[in-house]
Amino acid sequence: MKSMIVSLLLVIAPTIAKAQDFTLKNQDQKEVSLSDFKGKTVVLEWLNHGCPFVRKHYDSRNMQKLQEKWTKNGVVWLSIISSAPGTQGYVTFKDAKKEGKSNNSKATHILLDPEGKVGRLYEAKTTPHMYIFNEQGERVYEGAIDSIPDTNQSSIAKATNYVEEALTQLSQKQKVRVTKTKAYGCAVKYAE
Repeated sequence: MKSMIVSLLLVIAPTIAKAQDFTLKNQDQKEVSLSDFKGKTVVLEWLNHGCPFVRKHYDSRNMQKLQEKWTKNGVVWLSIISSAPGTQGYVTFKDAKKEGKSNNSKATHILLDPEGKVGRLYEAKTTPHMYIFNEQGERVYEGAIDSIPDTNQSSIAKATNYVEEALTQLSQKQKVRVTKTKAYGCAVKYAE
């Protein structure tokens, strides 16, 4: 009976995924580790500027507005490029810096992951694929940026922005209500 209750609790109890530490180089070729931001809320955004789903959110400035609003409020925003050399979205450090500037990125860092180690560690499937970790390093959200999986900028105003909602709830010391959605976008272009 006791083992049955324990088993039942394991099924009912939500799993809390802890952030997996990693170190990547940013657009300035400086090493950045996730553990550098211990005690802070962190957003991970998988990025490929060649992807039309990413373009939807950058050309409309939707992504940059989120980045700017929340980094001003102390959130760390890490945009990660896991595209392998020779694939769509792959960039050199110089290109990452140039793209960041031309797209008016407000991310804390743009990180390069050309071998796809961090992307695979987090099981990032699409660009964009969004993850939010609270100050304790617990994953509180994973999935799509919003509720309308298309490339049409006009749908942004009608969509539920899951990232905005989760960050707002965290900032108000509330429980994040939507913790997982299906990410949509272009497949991450991992090395074979």
